[in-house]
Amino acid sequence: MADRQALDEVVRFTSDLIRIDTTNRGGGDCQERPAAEYAAERLAEAGLEPVLLERTPGRTNVVARFEGTDPSADALLVHGHLDVVPAEAADWSVHPFSGEIRDGVVWGRGAVDMKNMDAMILAAVRSWAREGVRPRRDVVIAFTADEEASAEDGAGFLADRHAALFEGCTEGVSESGAFTFHDGSGRQIYPIAAGERGTGWLKLTARGRAGHGSKVNRENAVTRLSAAIARIGTHEWPLRLTPTVAAALTELAALYGVEPDLTDIDALLTKLGPAAKLVEATVRNSANPTMLEAGYKLNVIPGEAVAYVDGRYVPGGEDEFRTTLDALTGPDVDWEFSHHEVALQAPVDAPTFARMRAAVEEFAPEGHVVPYCMSGGTDAKQFSRLGITGYGFAPLKLPEGFDYQALFHGVDERVPVEALHFGVQVLDRFLRTA
Repeated sequence: MADRQALDEVVRFTSDLIRIDTTNRGGGDCQERPAAEYAAERLAEAGLEPVLLERTPGRTNVVARFEGTDPSADALLVHGHLDVVPAEAADWSVHPFSGEIRDGVVWGRGAVDMKNMDAMILAAVRSWAREGVRPRRDVVIAFTADEEASAEDGAGFLADRHAALFEGCTEGVSESGAFTFHDGSGRQIYPIAAGERGTGWLKLTARGRAGHGSKVNRENAVTRLSAAIARIGTHEWPLRLTPTVAAALTELAALYGVEPDLTDIDALLTKLGPAAKLVEATVRNSANPTMLEAGYKLNVIPGEAVAYVDGRYVPGGEDEFRTTLDALTGPDVDWEFSHHEVALQAPVDAPTFARMRAAVEEFAPEGHVVPYCMSGGTDAKQFSRLGITGYGFAPLKLPEGFDYQALFHGVDERVPVEALHFGVQVLDRFLRTA
Protein backbone atom coordinates (compact mmCIF):
# COMPACT_ATOMS: atom_id res chain seq x y z
CA MET A 1 0.00 0.00 0.00
CA ALA A 2 1.17 3.54 -0.72
CA ASP A 3 2.90 5.01 2.33
CA ARG A 4 2.13 8.18 4.28
CA GLN A 5 4.67 10.15 2.29
CA ALA A 6 2.89 9.19 -0.94
CA LEU A 7 -0.35 10.62 0.44
CA ASP A 8 1.40 13.90 1.22
CA GLU A 9 3.25 13.99 -2.09
CA VAL A 10 0.20 13.42 -4.28
CA VAL A 11 -1.38 16.58 -2.85
CA ARG A 12 1.80 18.64 -3.11
CA PHE A 13 2.58 17.46 -6.63
CA THR A 14 -0.97 18.26 -7.80
CA SER A 15 -0.69 21.77 -6.39
CA ASP A 16 2.80 22.31 -7.78
CA LEU A 17 1.82 21.16 -11.27
CA ILE A 18 -1.26 23.39 -11.30
CA ARG A 19 0.96 26.38 -10.54
CA ILE A 20 2.95 25.66 -13.69
CA ASP A 21 0.80 27.29 -16.39
CA THR A 22 0.67 24.85 -19.31
CA THR A 23 -2.33 26.37 -21.08
CA ASN A 24 -2.83 24.91 -24.54
CA ARG A 25 -4.64 27.41 -26.75
CA GLY A 26 -4.13 25.32 -29.88
CA GLY A 27 -2.04 26.17 -32.88
CA GLY A 28 1.16 25.40 -30.99
CA ASP A 29 0.58 28.04 -28.30
CA CYS A 30 1.74 26.11 -25.24
CA GLN A 31 4.91 25.41 -23.26
CA GLU A 32 4.85 22.14 -21.34
CA ARG A 33 8.60 22.04 -20.72
CA PRO A 34 8.57 23.46 -17.13
CA ALA A 35 6.02 20.83 -16.06
CA ALA A 36 7.93 18.11 -17.92
CA GLU A 37 11.14 19.07 -16.13
CA TYR A 38 9.31 19.02 -12.80
CA ALA A 39 7.99 15.50 -13.46
CA ALA A 40 11.37 14.29 -14.71
CA GLU A 41 13.09 15.56 -11.57
CA ARG A 42 10.62 13.70 -9.36
CA LEU A 43 11.21 10.49 -11.33
CA ALA A 44 14.99 10.89 -11.24
CA GLU A 45 14.84 11.29 -7.45
CA ALA A 46 13.21 7.84 -7.41
CA GLY A 47 16.14 6.36 -9.30
CA LEU A 48 14.54 6.25 -12.74
CA GLU A 49 16.17 7.57 -15.91
CA PRO A 50 13.55 9.75 -17.61
CA VAL A 51 14.12 11.06 -21.12
CA LEU A 52 12.75 14.40 -22.34
CA LEU A 53 11.61 14.46 -25.94
CA GLU A 54 10.40 17.31 -28.16
CA ARG A 55 9.05 17.57 -31.68
CA THR A 56 8.73 21.34 -31.24
CA PRO A 57 10.86 23.40 -28.82
CA GLY A 58 9.11 23.74 -25.47
CA ARG A 59 6.50 21.05 -26.23
CA THR A 60 8.17 18.48 -24.00
CA ASN A 61 7.27 14.86 -23.24
CA VAL A 62 8.75 12.64 -20.52
CA VAL A 63 9.15 8.85 -20.74
CA ALA A 64 10.65 6.48 -18.16
CA ARG A 65 10.53 2.74 -17.50
CA PHE A 66 10.22 1.05 -14.11
CA GLU A 67 11.44 -2.54 -14.54
CA GLY A 68 9.23 -5.32 -13.21
CA THR A 69 10.10 -8.67 -11.70
CA ASP A 70 8.87 -10.79 -14.62
CA PRO A 71 10.81 -10.04 -17.82
CA SER A 72 8.50 -12.35 -19.78
CA ALA A 73 5.39 -10.33 -18.90
CA ASP A 74 3.94 -7.71 -21.23
CA ALA A 75 4.67 -4.14 -20.17
CA LEU A 76 2.00 -1.68 -19.02
CA LEU A 77 1.87 1.96 -20.11
CA VAL A 78 0.70 4.55 -17.56
CA HIS A 79 0.31 7.98 -19.12
CA GLY A 80 -0.96 11.46 -18.37
CA HIS A 81 -0.89 14.75 -20.24
CA LEU A 82 0.74 17.91 -18.91
CA ASP A 83 -1.21 20.56 -20.85
CA VAL A 84 -4.53 22.11 -19.78
CA VAL A 85 -7.27 24.08 -21.50
CA PRO A 86 -7.46 27.87 -21.03
CA ALA A 87 -9.05 29.43 -17.97
CA GLU A 88 -10.39 32.97 -17.55
CA ALA A 89 -9.27 34.09 -14.09
CA ALA A 90 -12.12 36.61 -13.71
CA ASP A 91 -14.64 33.76 -13.78
CA TRP A 92 -13.02 31.76 -10.99
CA SER A 93 -13.37 31.87 -7.20
CA VAL A 94 -9.58 31.44 -6.91
CA HIS A 95 -6.87 32.08 -9.46
CA PRO A 96 -6.88 29.07 -11.82
CA PHE A 97 -3.11 28.66 -11.56
CA SER A 98 -2.76 29.19 -7.82
CA GLY A 99 -2.86 25.51 -6.85
CA GLU A 100 -4.45 26.75 -3.63
CA ILE A 101 -5.34 24.17 -0.98
CA ARG A 102 -8.41 25.40 0.88
CA ASP A 103 -10.74 23.49 3.21
CA GLY A 104 -9.35 20.15 2.11
CA VAL A 105 -9.64 20.88 -1.63
CA VAL A 106 -6.94 21.59 -4.24
CA TRP A 107 -8.06 24.30 -6.67
CA GLY A 108 -6.93 25.13 -10.17
CA ARG A 109 -6.90 24.28 -13.84
CA GLY A 110 -5.80 20.67 -14.21
CA ALA A 111 -7.06 19.53 -10.81
CA VAL A 112 -9.17 16.87 -12.52
CA ASP A 113 -7.89 17.11 -16.12
CA MET A 114 -5.36 15.76 -15.46
CA LYS A 115 -2.55 16.95 -13.23
CA ASN A 116 -4.13 15.00 -10.38
CA MET A 117 -3.41 11.73 -12.20
CA ASP A 118 0.09 12.92 -13.11
CA ALA A 119 0.68 13.50 -9.40
CA MET A 120 -0.72 10.06 -8.50
CA ILE A 121 1.68 8.38 -10.93
CA LEU A 122 4.66 10.27 -9.52
CA ALA A 123 3.69 9.61 -5.91
CA ALA A 124 3.07 5.88 -6.47
CA VAL A 125 6.35 5.29 -8.32
CA ARG A 126 8.33 7.16 -5.66
CA SER A 127 6.75 5.04 -2.92
CA TRP A 128 7.93 1.89 -4.70
CA ALA A 129 11.47 3.23 -4.77
CA ARG A 130 11.39 3.97 -1.03
CA GLU A 131 10.05 0.51 -0.21
CA GLY A 132 12.19 -1.40 -2.68
CA VAL A 133 9.04 -2.66 -4.40
CA ARG A 134 8.93 -3.74 -8.04
CA PRO A 135 5.72 -4.44 -9.93
CA ARG A 136 5.28 -7.71 -11.80
CA ARG A 137 5.27 -6.05 -15.23
CA ASP A 138 7.51 -3.33 -16.58
CA VAL A 139 5.65 -0.05 -16.11
CA VAL A 140 6.35 2.58 -18.76
CA ILE A 141 5.50 6.09 -17.56
CA ALA A 142 4.73 8.82 -20.08
CA PHE A 143 3.83 12.45 -19.47
CA THR A 144 2.73 14.02 -22.72
CA ALA A 145 2.30 17.40 -24.37
CA ASP A 146 -0.53 18.62 -26.60
CA GLU A 147 -3.34 16.26 -25.57
CA GLU A 148 -5.77 19.19 -25.39
CA ALA A 149 -5.22 19.93 -29.09
CA SER A 150 -4.05 17.55 -31.81
CA ALA A 151 -1.49 15.48 -29.81
CA GLU A 152 0.91 16.01 -32.73
CA ASP A 153 3.57 17.30 -30.34
CA GLY A 154 2.71 14.72 -27.71
CA ALA A 155 1.46 11.15 -27.89
CA GLY A 156 1.33 11.24 -31.69
CA PHE A 157 4.99 12.26 -31.86
CA LEU A 158 5.98 9.60 -29.32
CA ALA A 159 4.08 6.84 -31.11
CA ASP A 160 5.43 7.79 -34.53
CA ARG A 161 9.03 8.64 -33.68
CA HIS A 162 9.88 6.88 -30.41
CA ALA A 163 8.03 3.58 -30.52
CA ALA A 164 11.05 1.73 -29.10
CA LEU A 165 10.48 3.36 -25.72
CA PHE A 166 7.18 1.48 -25.50
CA GLU A 167 8.53 -1.92 -26.48
CA GLY A 168 6.52 -4.70 -24.92
CA CYS A 169 3.57 -2.50 -23.92
CA THR A 170 0.27 -4.18 -24.73
CA GLU A 171 -2.07 -2.24 -22.43
CA GLY A 172 -2.24 1.27 -21.04
CA VAL A 173 -4.18 3.26 -18.44
CA SER A 174 -4.83 6.96 -18.26
CA GLU A 175 -7.57 9.51 -17.51
CA SER A 176 -11.33 9.51 -17.07
CA GLY A 177 -12.23 6.39 -15.16
CA ALA A 178 -12.78 4.97 -11.66
CA PHE A 179 -14.27 8.17 -10.24
CA THR A 180 -17.30 8.19 -7.94
CA PHE A 181 -20.63 8.76 -9.67
CA HIS A 182 -23.44 9.38 -7.20
CA ASP A 183 -26.86 8.48 -8.57
CA GLY A 184 -28.81 10.50 -6.00
CA SER A 185 -30.27 7.46 -4.25
CA GLY A 186 -27.24 6.44 -2.22
CA ARG A 187 -25.49 4.28 -4.79
CA GLN A 188 -21.86 4.96 -5.61
CA ILE A 189 -20.85 3.86 -9.10
CA TYR A 190 -17.25 3.69 -10.33
CA PRO A 191 -17.14 3.64 -14.15
CA ILE A 192 -13.91 2.36 -15.69
CA ALA A 193 -13.41 3.34 -19.32
CA ALA A 194 -13.03 0.52 -21.82
CA GLY A 195 -13.56 2.48 -25.00
CA GLU A 196 -13.64 5.91 -26.62
CA ARG A 197 -15.67 7.39 -29.42
CA GLY A 198 -13.65 8.43 -32.44
CA THR A 199 -12.83 12.08 -33.10
CA GLY A 200 -14.05 13.75 -36.27
CA TRP A 201 -13.48 17.50 -35.99
CA LEU A 202 -14.77 19.00 -39.21
CA LYS A 203 -14.22 22.11 -41.28
CA LEU A 204 -17.16 23.02 -43.52
CA THR A 205 -16.72 25.46 -46.41
CA ALA A 206 -19.54 26.97 -48.44
CA ARG A 207 -18.77 28.98 -51.56
CA GLY A 208 -21.08 31.26 -53.44
CA ARG A 209 -21.30 34.51 -55.39
CA ALA A 210 -20.01 37.59 -53.61
CA GLY A 211 -22.07 40.73 -54.02
CA HIS A 212 -23.82 43.76 -52.56
CA GLY A 213 -25.88 43.12 -49.47
CA SER A 214 -28.88 44.95 -50.94
CA LYS A 215 -29.20 42.68 -53.98
CA VAL A 216 -31.01 39.36 -54.38
CA ASN A 217 -28.44 36.56 -54.22
CA ARG A 218 -29.49 32.93 -54.65
CA GLU A 219 -25.88 31.79 -54.26
CA ASN A 220 -25.24 33.27 -50.82
CA ALA A 221 -22.44 31.30 -49.11
CA VAL A 222 -23.70 32.25 -45.65
CA THR A 223 -27.19 30.98 -46.43
CA ARG A 224 -25.83 27.75 -47.84
CA LEU A 225 -23.61 27.17 -44.84
CA SER A 226 -26.25 28.03 -42.25
CA ALA A 227 -28.71 25.61 -43.86
CA ALA A 228 -26.13 22.80 -43.69
CA ILE A 229 -25.27 23.64 -40.09
CA ALA A 230 -28.94 23.60 -39.12
CA ARG A 231 -29.36 20.16 -40.69
CA ILE A 232 -26.31 18.83 -38.86
CA GLY A 233 -27.28 20.35 -35.52
CA THR A 234 -30.80 18.91 -35.58
CA HIS A 235 -29.99 15.50 -37.06
CA GLU A 236 -31.21 12.51 -35.04
CA TRP A 237 -28.46 9.91 -35.19
CA PRO A 238 -29.57 6.26 -34.99
CA LEU A 239 -28.64 4.01 -32.11
CA ARG A 240 -25.41 2.03 -32.54
CA LEU A 241 -24.72 -0.31 -29.63
CA THR A 242 -21.09 -1.40 -29.11
CA PRO A 243 -19.87 -4.28 -26.90
CA THR A 244 -18.49 -1.91 -24.23
CA VAL A 245 -21.73 0.05 -23.98
CA ALA A 246 -23.77 -3.16 -24.04
CA ALA A 247 -21.72 -4.41 -21.06
CA ALA A 248 -22.26 -1.09 -19.27
CA LEU A 249 -26.02 -1.22 -19.82
CA THR A 250 -26.20 -4.86 -18.73
CA GLU A 251 -24.32 -4.21 -15.47
CA LEU A 252 -26.28 -1.04 -14.71
CA ALA A 253 -29.56 -2.84 -15.39
CA ALA A 254 -28.55 -5.56 -12.92
CA LEU A 255 -27.61 -2.91 -10.35
CA TYR A 256 -31.03 -1.27 -10.66
CA GLY A 257 -32.98 -4.52 -10.92
CA VAL A 258 -34.45 -3.80 -14.34
CA GLU A 259 -34.68 -5.97 -17.43
CA PRO A 260 -31.56 -5.42 -19.63
CA ASP A 261 -33.58 -5.00 -22.84
CA LEU A 262 -30.94 -4.02 -25.38
CA THR A 263 -33.53 -3.92 -28.15
CA ASP A 264 -35.06 -0.72 -26.71
CA ILE A 265 -32.11 1.33 -25.51
CA ASP A 266 -33.98 4.60 -25.01
CA ALA A 267 -36.51 2.90 -22.73
CA LEU A 268 -33.73 1.21 -20.77
CA LEU A 269 -31.90 4.52 -20.30
CA THR A 270 -35.07 6.02 -18.84
CA LYS A 271 -35.24 3.24 -16.26
CA LEU A 272 -31.63 3.88 -15.18
CA GLY A 273 -32.40 7.41 -14.02
CA PRO A 274 -29.33 9.63 -13.38
CA ALA A 275 -26.98 6.71 -14.12
CA ALA A 276 -28.01 6.98 -17.77
CA LYS A 277 -25.59 9.92 -18.00
CA LEU A 278 -22.74 7.42 -18.01
CA VAL A 279 -23.81 5.90 -21.34
CA GLU A 280 -26.34 8.11 -23.12
CA ALA A 281 -23.70 10.05 -25.09
CA THR A 282 -22.10 6.86 -26.41
CA VAL A 283 -25.03 4.96 -27.87
CA ARG A 284 -24.84 6.89 -31.16
CA ASN A 285 -22.67 9.19 -33.23
CA SER A 286 -22.90 12.95 -32.75
CA ALA A 287 -22.01 16.18 -34.54
CA ASN A 288 -22.25 19.56 -32.81
CA PRO A 289 -21.61 22.85 -34.68
CA THR A 290 -19.25 24.99 -32.59
CA MET A 291 -17.77 27.82 -34.70
CA LEU A 292 -18.82 30.07 -37.59
CA GLU A 293 -16.68 32.38 -39.76
CA ALA A 294 -18.03 34.53 -42.58
CA GLY A 295 -17.91 38.02 -44.04
CA TYR A 296 -15.90 41.17 -43.49
CA LYS A 297 -18.51 43.94 -43.82
CA LEU A 298 -22.22 44.08 -43.06
CA ASN A 299 -23.32 45.19 -46.53
CA VAL A 300 -21.11 42.75 -48.47
CA ILE A 301 -22.22 39.19 -49.20
CA PRO A 302 -19.03 37.11 -48.89
CA GLY A 303 -18.00 34.55 -51.44
CA GLU A 304 -17.08 32.02 -48.76
CA ALA A 305 -18.29 30.97 -45.33
CA VAL A 306 -16.68 28.48 -42.94
CA ALA A 307 -17.95 26.50 -39.95
CA TYR A 308 -16.49 23.95 -37.57
CA VAL A 309 -18.22 20.91 -36.13
CA ASP A 310 -17.20 18.66 -33.25
CA GLY A 311 -18.03 15.22 -34.54
CA ARG A 312 -17.69 11.93 -32.64
CA TYR A 313 -18.44 8.41 -33.74
CA VAL A 314 -18.81 5.13 -31.89
CA PRO A 315 -16.50 2.19 -32.60
CA GLY A 316 -17.58 0.84 -35.96
CA GLY A 317 -19.54 3.98 -36.77
CA GLU A 318 -17.11 5.96 -38.92
CA ASP A 319 -18.52 4.89 -42.28
CA GLU A 320 -22.01 5.93 -41.21
CA PHE A 321 -20.59 9.21 -39.92
CA ARG A 322 -18.95 10.03 -43.25
CA THR A 323 -21.98 9.05 -45.33
CA THR A 324 -24.33 11.05 -43.15
CA LEU A 325 -22.16 14.18 -43.31
CA ASP A 326 -22.10 13.92 -47.09
CA ALA A 327 -25.90 13.93 -47.12
CA LEU A 328 -26.35 16.66 -44.50
CA THR A 329 -23.90 19.11 -46.05
CA GLY A 330 -25.40 18.74 -49.51
CA PRO A 331 -23.95 19.76 -52.88
CA ASP A 332 -23.12 23.38 -51.96
CA VAL A 333 -20.96 22.75 -48.89
CA ASP A 334 -17.66 20.85 -48.72
CA TRP A 335 -16.38 19.23 -45.55
CA GLU A 336 -13.04 17.84 -44.43
CA PHE A 337 -11.47 16.56 -41.24
CA SER A 338 -9.47 19.17 -39.37
CA HIS A 339 -8.61 16.45 -36.84
CA HIS A 340 -9.38 12.78 -37.14
CA GLU A 341 -8.71 9.92 -34.74
CA VAL A 342 -9.94 6.37 -34.39
CA ALA A 343 -12.58 5.03 -32.03
CA LEU A 344 -11.36 2.51 -29.44
CA GLN A 345 -12.67 -0.52 -27.62
CA ALA A 346 -11.03 -2.58 -24.87
CA PRO A 347 -12.19 -5.95 -23.53
CA VAL A 348 -14.07 -5.80 -20.23
CA ASP A 349 -13.48 -9.51 -19.59
CA ALA A 350 -9.68 -9.12 -19.57
CA PRO A 351 -7.57 -9.82 -16.45
CA THR A 352 -6.40 -6.19 -16.40
CA PHE A 353 -9.98 -4.92 -16.15
CA ALA A 354 -10.63 -7.41 -13.35
CA ARG A 355 -7.58 -6.12 -11.46
CA MET A 356 -8.73 -2.52 -11.82
CA ARG A 357 -12.16 -3.52 -10.54
CA ALA A 358 -10.61 -5.34 -7.57
CA ALA A 359 -8.38 -2.39 -6.66
CA VAL A 360 -11.35 -0.01 -6.56
CA GLU A 361 -13.50 -2.44 -4.60
CA GLU A 362 -10.76 -2.95 -2.00
CA PHE A 363 -10.77 0.75 -1.08
CA ALA A 364 -14.44 1.44 -1.87
CA PRO A 365 -16.28 -1.78 -0.92
CA GLU A 366 -19.57 0.09 -1.00
CA GLY A 367 -19.00 1.05 -4.64
CA HIS A 368 -20.24 -0.62 -7.82
CA VAL A 369 -17.71 -0.83 -10.65
CA VAL A 370 -19.08 -0.80 -14.21
CA PRO A 371 -17.43 -0.47 -17.63
CA TYR A 372 -18.22 2.51 -19.84
CA CYS A 373 -17.18 4.19 -23.06
CA MET A 374 -15.87 7.77 -23.06
CA SER A 375 -17.82 10.22 -25.17
CA GLY A 376 -14.58 12.05 -26.01
CA GLY A 377 -11.02 10.91 -26.49
CA THR A 378 -7.58 10.69 -24.90
CA ASP A 379 -3.97 10.00 -25.83
CA ALA A 380 -4.91 6.31 -25.87
CA LYS A 381 -5.89 6.90 -29.51
CA GLN A 382 -2.32 7.72 -30.50
CA PHE A 383 -0.81 4.93 -28.41
CA SER A 384 -3.20 2.47 -30.04
CA ARG A 385 -1.01 2.80 -33.17
CA LEU A 386 1.56 0.76 -31.24
CA GLY A 387 -0.96 -1.99 -30.51
CA ILE A 388 -1.61 -0.74 -26.96
CA THR A 389 -5.13 -1.36 -25.65
CA GLY A 390 -6.22 1.63 -23.56
CA TYR A 391 -8.34 1.94 -20.41
CA GLY A 392 -9.46 4.99 -18.47
CA PHE A 393 -8.41 4.57 -14.84
CA ALA A 394 -7.67 7.68 -12.76
CA PRO A 395 -9.33 6.75 -9.46
CA LEU A 396 -11.02 9.37 -7.27
CA LYS A 397 -13.44 8.92 -4.36
CA LEU A 398 -15.66 11.99 -4.50
CA PRO A 399 -18.32 13.30 -2.09
CA GLU A 400 -21.96 13.51 -3.12
CA GLY A 401 -22.74 16.73 -4.96
CA PHE A 402 -19.25 16.96 -6.43
CA ASP A 403 -19.92 16.96 -10.19
CA TYR A 404 -16.66 15.53 -11.50
CA GLN A 405 -17.63 15.50 -15.17
CA ALA A 406 -18.87 19.11 -15.13
CA LEU A 407 -15.46 20.28 -13.86
CA PHE A 408 -13.64 18.98 -16.95
CA HIS A 409 -12.77 22.23 -18.77
CA GLY A 410 -15.12 24.04 -16.36
CA VAL A 411 -14.87 27.00 -14.00
CA ASP A 412 -13.54 26.41 -10.45
CA GLU A 413 -11.95 23.07 -11.31
CA ARG A 414 -10.87 21.40 -8.07
CA VAL A 415 -10.27 18.07 -6.39
CA PRO A 416 -10.64 17.02 -2.72
CA VAL A 417 -7.47 16.03 -0.87
CA GLU A 418 -9.16 12.83 0.29
CA ALA A 419 -9.95 11.98 -3.32
CA LEU A 420 -6.25 12.23 -4.16
CA HIS A 421 -5.36 10.01 -1.20
CA PHE A 422 -7.86 7.40 -2.40
CA GLY A 423 -6.61 7.71 -5.97
CA VAL A 424 -2.95 7.11 -5.24
CA GLN A 425 -3.78 4.12 -3.01
CA VAL A 426 -6.00 2.49 -5.64
CA LEU A 427 -3.59 3.22 -8.49
CA ASP A 428 -0.70 1.89 -6.42
CA ARG A 429 -2.54 -1.33 -5.59
CA PHE A 430 -3.55 -1.91 -9.21
CA LEU A 431 -0.07 -1.25 -10.61
CA ARG A 432 1.59 -3.55 -8.10
CA THR A 433 -0.68 -6.41 -9.08
CA ALA A 434 -1.22 -5.67 -12.78
